[in-house]
Amino acid sequence: MFMSKAEVTRSDILRRGLELIYKQGYQSTSIDDILATTKVTKGAFYYHFRNKEEMGVALISEAMQDEIWPHIEKSLSAGSDFRDNIYEMINGLLFEHPFMTVEHGCPAVNLIQEMAPLSEAFRTALIKSLNKWKRAIEAEIIRGQQAGQLGMAHDAKQIALNVITLYHGVRNMGKLLGKTYYTSFLNEFRRYLDTLE
Repeated sequence: MFMSKAEVTRSDILRRGLELIYKQGYQSTSIDDILATTKVTKGAFYYHFRNKEEMGVALISEAMQDEIWPHIEKSLSAGSDFRDNIYEMINGLLFEHPFMTVEHGCPAVNLIQEMAPLSEAFRTALIKSLNKWKRAIEAEIIRGQQAGQLGMAHDAKQIALNVITLYHGVRNMGKLLGKTYYTSFLNEFRRYLDTLE
């Protein structure tokens, strides 16, 4: 898809912003920090974004989605068993995603902790992003129910939220305990999925 020069500039600001904020935190990253990693002027930044908060919200709805969503979508449609697909989604996010590292956790989880209590705009964007992921997992669980892999008495919405909550927790604990913790977590996560009948 062809992008105009303005679209390329905006995309570059968001991509570089995501990289820096992921490693340094939103509040520790200035507009000048982001511009120093691009060839964009301050005037060009303010052409695209009224302020840093507007850029941060766009970062959630655009750059983070572009970076993470394709993996989620691919995993959830990979095989016939919903348990395997959900397991592979989490495994891939922890071990295979090229952007995310154990040291820095997950950019969405980090922003939930840092900015959701401080900014309604961030909170709204993060809830929207979370709900998109939750709906995708719910759809996978419902597909499993319709295929007879899981009883209809199970609440797909609650299971989806449990999966996301577990992922958020392991990402944070991984910052302290390292990548080996991911392996032990995944063993227990697989057992959890296998209890869903």
